[in-house]
Amino acid sequence: MPEDVFALPVVRRLDAHLSLRRLGALDVVVLDHPRVRAAIALQGAHLLAWQPQGAEPVLWLSDAGTFEEGRAVRGGVPICWPWFGPAGRPNHGFARILPWTLLDAGEDDDAAHVSMVLRDGEESRAYWPFAFEVVVRFTLGQECRIELTARGDFESTAALHTYLRVGDLDGVRVTGLDGHYLDKVLGVEADADKDPDTGAEGLSFPDRIDRVYTRPDGVSRLHDPAGKRVVEVHHAGHSDVVVWNPGAELTRTMADVPDDGYREFVCVETARVSRPLASGPQTPAHLTATLRIAADA
Repeated sequence: MPEDVFALPVVRRLDAHLSLRRLGALDVVVLDHPRVRAAIALQGAHLLAWQPQGAEPVLWLSDAGTFEEGRAVRGGVPICWPWFGPAGRPNHGFARILPWTLLDAGEDDDAAHVSMVLRDGEESRAYWPFAFEVVVRFTLGQECRIELTARGDFESTAALHTYLRVGDLDGVRVTGLDGHYLDKVLGVEADADKDPDTGAEGLSFPDRIDRVYTRPDGVSRLHDPAGKRVVEVHHAGHSDVVVWNPGAELTRTMADVPDDGYREFVCVETARVSRPLASGPQTPAHLTATLRIAADA
């Protein structure tokens, strides 16, 4: 991490291995458990780190990023809601730049559970007119589960924008991406079966990739030979999987990513883009991602 959040002074103890600390201008819930380490910023309910015992960190967080109020953090797992991409302002929605409220935090011998909520108010109504309640629940152990629940009478799009750390982009492949996709770089629709970058071993990253796969498998697997592991992303409540890497040229225009930073991550995102989430007064909408380290690559 840009700063070792696990070495920061404890502001308030939440449980035996859970504490509230301060990273830059942001309050952060820190888990330093015998089985797992993790950190979640209250701004955006943003998972910054997850590292099971015996493993290297699973999430990538930019060394060039800042931790400021109202500014999106680059890396980890941003929550993109109530829209994805440039459908409104700010880009990827306001949920990732507003402060959430800690609902509860507890632990057992194997994992910790942290819940946060965002409700409509003066700040959100500057962006979006609807009444809402959004709750995210993190289960942090040998696997990482992120459950997003939206309540209110509206439609929304969303993504759990997961930045997966890789040893080196060369040789990385993502599998479980069969079928139709929207290529946002080329502005076309295509089929993975006819795509030269998607061979029998999965999608590779010879250059910038920005795709919305509209008929993905329920599990995406990132094969990382340099990191010597496979990371699985299990999707639930999704319609799409978004895969993104900015490539060298775009990265040079991004102030919060080092020039070679694109070689260190691939985003594999559990998403509702092609079919919005629909919630009603008695029918909340759900979106869930579960991360697992499956095996050596």
